[in-house]
Amino acid sequence: MSGAPPDLWALFLHFLTLSLLSIGGAITTAPEMHRYLVGEQHWLSDTQFTTSIALAQAAPGPNVLFVAVLGWNVAGLSGAVAAMAGILLPSTTLVLAATRWARNNRDSIGVRAFTAGMAPITLGLLLATGWLLAQPFLTAPEHRAGTLALIATTLVLTLRTKLSLVWLVLGGGVLGALGWV
Repeated sequence: MSGAPPDLWALFLHFLTLSLLSIGGAITTAPEMHRYLVGEQHWLSDTQFTTSIALAQAAPGPNVLFVAVLGWNVAGLSGAVAAMAGILLPSTTLVLAATRWARNNRDSIGVRAFTAGMAPITLGLLLATGWLLAQPFLTAPEHRAGTLALIATTLVLTLRTKLSLVWLVLGGGVLGALGWV
């Protein structure tokens, strides 16, 4: 990708800021990561961005590993370290402090209300991320029908069965490998 050489400090600071906004996990800030890495800095292309997330999500391990793959694709090992340190440092510190406090106050109406109120926010952020990741496939005529069918099938199976999401991801990966989506 053309553009300025990666500024690791800027990459670290951007992911540090995103960490504080990543309600529901780092994946919920993927649209902002896309805007910054692809649209503003031009360090990655749309395809590189989407492929980075798909590769990391298909691999075993924590979902946050997609941040390391994005950083790697921007600036190799130093980019992976900068992005991961940025995304993990504030959120880990806040989670440790908040967990300790919430454990001591779990019966408080405020804690219960906060927990219930975060569910729709998290759902909305995940829907925005899913929409962003589906866009390259929805805009390509040869993939549109298969992508829409996969989205609908996944939604129905998630709502109507207790099938593990691991199987749905694996099924989507197989369909993609076969070129059906």
